[in-house]
Amino acid sequence: MDCKVIDIEKWERREFFEHYINAVPCTYSLTVKIDVTNVKCQNLKLFTALLYCLTKTVNKYEEFRTALRNDGELVVYSAMQPSYTVFHKDSKTFSNLWTEFTEDYAAFVRRYEADVEKYGKVEGFVAKPNVPENSFTVSALPWISFEGFNLNVKGFDYLLPIFTVGKCTEAGGRYTLPLAVQVHHAVCDGYCASCFINDLQAELDNLAGIENK
Repeated sequence: MDCKVIDIEKWERREFFEHYINAVPCTYSLTVKIDVTNVKCQNLKLFTALLYCLTKTVNKYEEFRTALRNDGELVVYSAMQPSYTVFHKDSKTFSNLWTEFTEDYAAFVRRYEADVEKYGKVEGFVAKPNVPENSFTVSALPWISFEGFNLNVKGFDYLLPIFTVGKCTEAGGRYTLPLAVQVHHAVCDGYCASCFINDLQAELDNLAGIENK
């Protein structure tokens, strides 16, 4: 995968990065209500549409594509791929899949459906092998709507975003669902997280796609 190595000594964010990595290691999470009325009104598959819009928005922001590699290099990936969970009803467990992203929505839907068809019944933590290092995580809790959600990750060297989505609910003809966004303060400030959420909402509002059958 393509990426650029950040020269920390010359990086304009160096002071903030070093503070939130070393002096005050700090991650934070925001939980917001995302309006998915446009998606529901078009009869689009909700999780697929959300996965597409999340990935498209992630790829707009360097702050959401910055990572510490295993060799210690700080890099910004040119593009990210979504890694997501699928639930096994019989065993009540889940597995992780990933799908190669494309901005062509119909093509992404086909890739997603092909991956779920091929790997969706494979039990085990990683159902589809060869997870790319330039991937971010999306988890789904479609059984519950929540007001807050926080993950506790050991250590403070995981810089990529983590997303958790909850149950979709309807009120007054509008459909919303909770979305928890967890990021590392070393690479992402509150302003950027706010811009990301606003852009994600715009992507969902403007999405025009196909009905999945």
